[in-house]
Amino acid sequence: MRIGLLTEGGYPYVSGEAGLWCDRLVRGLEQHEFDLYALSRSESEETEGWVPLPPQVGRVRTAPLWESVDDHIVYGRRARRRFAECYGELATVLCTAGPGNPSAGPEGEPEGQSSLEADRFASALYGLAELARDEGGLPTALRSETAVRALERACRAPGAHRSAREARVPDLLTVTARLERALRPLSLDWYEDDDLGSVDLCHAASGGTAALPGLLARHFCDVPLLVTEYGVRLRTHYLTEPDSSPAIRSLLAAFHGRLAAETYRRAAVITPGNTHARRWQERCGADRAKLRTVHPGMDAAPFAEAGESPECADPQTLVWVGRVEPAKDLVSLLHAFAEIRRAEPGSRLRIVGGPSGPEGAAYLIHCKALAAQLFPDEADGPHAVGRNPVSFEETGGPELPSRADAYASGALVVLSSVVEGFPAGLVEAMFCGRATVSTDVGAVVEAIGGTGLVVPPRNPRALAEACVALLRDPDRRARLGAAARARALELFTVEQNITAFHGIYLEILSRTPARRVLLDDTGEPLPFGVPAEAHVPGRWSDPTARVAARGGPGTARSGPGWAVEAEPARAKTSVAASEGAAR
Repeated sequence: MRIGLLTEGGYPYVSGEAGLWCDRLVRGLEQHEFDLYALSRSESEETEGWVPLPPQVGRVRTAPLWESVDDHIVYGRRARRRFAECYGELATVLCTAGPGNPSAGPEGEPEGQSSLEADRFASALYGLAELARDEGGLPTALRSETAVRALERACRAPGAHRSAREARVPDLLTVTARLERALRPLSLDWYEDDDLGSVDLCHAASGGTAALPGLLARHFCDVPLLVTEYGVRLRTHYLTEPDSSPAIRSLLAAFHGRLAAETYRRAAVITPGNTHARRWQERCGADRAKLRTVHPGMDAAPFAEAGESPECADPQTLVWVGRVEPAKDLVSLLHAFAEIRRAEPGSRLRIVGGPSGPEGAAYLIHCKALAAQLFPDEADGPHAVGRNPVSFEETGGPELPSRADAYASGALVVLSSVVEGFPAGLVEAMFCGRATVSTDVGAVVEAIGGTGLVVPPRNPRALAEACVALLRDPDRRARLGAAARARALELFTVEQNITAFHGIYLEILSRTPARRVLLDDTGEPLPFGVPAEAHVPGRWSDPTARVAARGGPGTARSGPGWAVEAEPARAKTSVAASEGAAR
C-alpha cells in the first residue's frame, strides 16, 4: 500500500521531534511505499537537512511554517465576501466555545449544542480550504485587517466567553498571527489526485497542524486518516503558554480544542501512545471505538549488555538520566538525597544529562549550587581530597560513553519529574534491568506497571523513603529489575510498534471503499479490479488496466505555491522524488 506520512517539525529533518520513531516505522514497513509531507518549524531545521531516507520513500514534499509568506493574491469582491463569512464563523466558534473543553458547549450548554458548534467549526474550516483551493492561497488574507476585525467583532458579540470579551488590540493581533500560522496548510497545493489524493492512507505523526493536510485529503479526495499522538497538542498549549494573557490563552485553547475534536471525528483510527494521552483525547471528543493504544517502539539492543549483567552496578549509587529543566524537579531530588545520605551515608547520586535551552542552563547552575550547599565536599581521611556525593555529568565522556553505561553505573534509577508524557528514560532503565523509583506523573504508572516504586510528585520525604527501602534490600531490587526488563521487552520494543501499525493499516484499508476505478482497454470500469492487495508489490491485477480517479483528474492551479517538492541533492541521500499518481 501507499502511505502519506504527515509530520510537523519532525521526520525527515535531522533535528526533528519524533524523527527516530518515524524512521523506524518507515524502515520496518519496507513492504509498503511512503510519501512524506513535512511541515518545518524553523530555518535551522531546513539548514541542517534530512536524515538518510530508505528506498521505500518515493516522494518528499515540504512547506515552512516559520517564515512569512506573501502570496501576492488579490481577491475579488466575491472571494473577499467568502473569506469574511468563513473567517467570521470560525472566530465566532472560538469566542463562544468554553476554553479548552470542546466536548461541552459554552457555559455548560447541552451536548446537542456542542455538536452544532463542531459542525460550525468544520464548515468554516473547510470553507476556508475550498476558498484557498479556488483562489490559490490564504496567507495574505489570514493576516489582513479583515481577519483582525472579524475576530474583534466575534469577541465583542453577545454570547462571547468572558475571557474573549477582555481581548485588547495586541491580543487580537497575536491571535490572528498565530491562527495564520496554524492554518497555513490550507493554502498548500498537496490536495490533488496525483498528490495526497493518490495515497491509500494518510498517517499523521501528531495532531494539530500536522493533521490538517490529512483532514483536507479526506475532505477533497476521501483518503482515510490515521492519527498518532504521543503528546496531545491541547495539553502542550496549556504547558507552553503560561505568560500569555487570558484572552490569548482562551482563544488559542479553543482553536486547538476544536481542531483536535474535528481531527478525532474524521479519523478512521486514533492511536495514542499511552493511557495518559488517551484520556486527553477522550476529553477532546475522541470516540473510544476508534482508539488503539500503541506504545512507542524503542530499540532495546543498546541496553542488552547492561540488562544481562545487573551485578556490575554499584549497590550504593542512584542514577538520574534526562534533560535538565525545571519540569524534572531536581531540587526535590537533591533534598530527598539529603535524607537518603542520613540513612545510608555511603550512598551516591549521579545526575546525568545536559541542560535544555537557556532555562535549563540556569536551572542546572541553581541545582549545582544547591548540591554544594547541601553536601559539602567530604574527605575519607585527613590527607584525602574532599568529594561531593552528588555529581553532574553528561554522556559521551570516558566514564559514561552512552546512556546504557549511565544506567548500568547504578543499582537504582530515579525519576523525580512533576510533568512527564511517556517516560522514555524510564523504559531505557527497564531495558537495563534496573529497579526504579518514580513520581506518579504522566504515563509513569502505565510504563512500569508493578515493576517499580511510585511516589507522589514534589514529596522529597516519600522519594527518600522509597529509595532507602530498595537500597537496603538487594534481593527486592533484583526481582524488580528482572520484572522491569521482561515488561519492557514485551511492550515497548520497535518490533511490537511496527507490528501494531501494520495491522492497523490493513484494518483501515479493509473497511475503506476503493477510491480509484480501474478501466480496461475500452474505457469501461474493470470489475473487482482493485483488491485489498492492489498496492502490495507484485502483479495482482491486470497489467493493461489503467487508473482513473473518481471525479476526474485534479485541476491544475496557477497560484503561487510555497510548498517545496523534494530534490534528491537536498535530501542528502540518493532517493529520488517520485511523481507517479499510483504505482
